[in-house]
Amino acid sequence: MEVAKLNENIKFLRKNFGYTQETFANAIGIKRSLVGAYEEGRADPRLNNLLRMSELFNVSVDTLISKDVSKLSDEDLYITGDGAKILSITVDSQERENIELIPQKASAGYLNGYADPDYIESLPRFQLPMLPSNATYRAFEISGDSMLPLQPGTIIIGQYLERISDIKNGKTYVLLSKEEGVVYKRVFNYVDENGMLFLVSDNKSYSPYQVDAKNIIEVWESKAFISIDFPDPSSSTPEMNMTELTAIVANLQSEIVKLKEDK
Repeated sequence: MEVAKLNENIKFLRKNFGYTQETFANAIGIKRSLVGAYEEGRADPRLNNLLRMSELFNVSVDTLISKDVSKLSDEDLYITGDGAKILSITVDSQERENIELIPQKASAGYLNGYADPDYIESLPRFQLPMLPSNATYRAFEISGDSMLPLQPGTIIIGQYLERISDIKNGKTYVLLSKEEGVVYKRVFNYVDENGMLFLVSDNKSYSPYQVDAKNIIEVWESKAFISIDFPDPSSSTPEMNMTELTAIVANLQSEIVKLKEDK
């Protein structure tokens, strides 16, 4: 391991993503003084901390420790959803994968603990035998009214997707992103065109917006939901059809292109 190159890479990526030493330390769960030691080459990160940095920056561990990241293009540097990822899971006494639940109160902590086996082990977990057993699932309790008629407190069961390229336009997904943490939206995939995902709410009161794919940490395709509140047609916002959704996203793209041209 080239310690000098590794420490320079850590410092470069931390600054490139806009982290101070304090916020970076909080993001990967270590003391600020240890960040200083890493960046000055006085200490080597343990494997678990390297993995957390890899996840945080969307950069492979191999790239982090063996290449000069300051000289790489974004295409060569970042894993935009198509690279290998180590996913922490738990299993029951019969070696069957559990479905871990991320309650609303834990959603902020999940952004820091998603790659920590101890954190995942601390979450509530359960089984749903009706789901196919050849996939990994996680459950997320949603908040707010942006996805009516699903009510706040509804639990979305998501199937883990290894690649962002597998996202299908107009389908609903739970995304874990660096800026927003856990969000549940309809997603339109334009990564091949401009590196962006467009997120749309079922509630028309909320405007669609775009996120950079390189800031997406996890993608979970919604497969089922659990709720003690049945949808109330009289109080819910009418859902948009696919034609309306596509038109909204197309208009948003046009506005973004126009803004760039006017600069």
